Amino acid sequence: MQKKLTPWLFLAFPLALYILWVIGPAFYTMYLSLTDWDGLSKPNFIGLENYRVLFDDPVFTKSLINNVKWLVIFIFLPVCLGLALAMILNKNIRGEKFFKAAIYSPMILSPAVIGLIWGWMYDPSGGLINTTLTAVGLKFLTRGWLSDPKLVLYCIIAAAAWRHTGYVMVLYLTGLKGIPISVLEAARVDGANGWKLFLHILFPLLKPSTIIVVVVTVIESLRAFDMVNIMTQGGPFNSSNVLANFMYIEAFHNYRMGFGAGIAVILFFIMFIFIVMYLREVIKSENETFA
Repeated sequence: MQKKLTPWLFLAFPLALYILWVIGPAFYTMYLSLTDWDGLSKPNFIGLENYRVLFDDPVFTKSLINNVKWLVIFIFLPVCLGLALAMILNKNIRGEKFFKAAIYSPMILSPAVIGLIWGWMYDPSGGLINTTLTAVGLKFLTRGWLSDPKLVLYCIIAAAAWRHTGYVMVLYLTGLKGIPISVLEAARVDGANGWKLFLHILFPLLKPSTIIVVVVTVIESLRAFDMVNIMTQGGPFNSSNVLANFMYIEAFHNYRMGFGAGIAVILFFIMFIFIVMYLREVIKSENETFA
């Protein structure tokens, strides 16, 4: 009996804190999404009215589409770049440690700092990008990068991808280091080289790393907020708005806490789908390992 209780005694305090600071607020947010609370007065229960208004709101639709665009680009750009860099730097090339540190270094900066740096680079009058284009005789390509509704979202995604690529690279490097050399040597003896080695041996063995990378990338895409808020605050004309920024503006600028809570709940359930998929794969992998 004592042996059964001992683990729970050790877990009691962390579990209590988790329930207090994570589970409790999550359920309270769900309750607030059913009210018209303005953050000051007493919450007034209105049922699903916030969700009805939300799904009829063109700004919500635009923000959701922008999140989907962010997700699709993030799945391909940073993931493919990170994997390519991991493959190159896994070969013990000269200056390997320097390149690893240089590529990963943006990850140690907060997204807010990255947003400020890239905001200066995109500045139309004295920013690095327009200044460089002018210096090399390509002035006709200069523009207000963050004021163009057609380009602004992709400019912010480029800044976010620059930060995320190093993280993906490290995750794949960890996976590559875990592949036995004997497996690769046996594959080369059998004639597998180049793309054949990568497609039929390396990439399948990197499946656990790929699952982690994809889930982390999906969550990073869906919770994008800092850079958008710092660089454009969702403008111009909501062309760079995303769900997290829309939620922040509605809750803390427009004092529609209940409406903002509704956005948060929808965002949570979208993320929850991918988290469940990830957990299913992890549990399946562990069962296969110990079977």
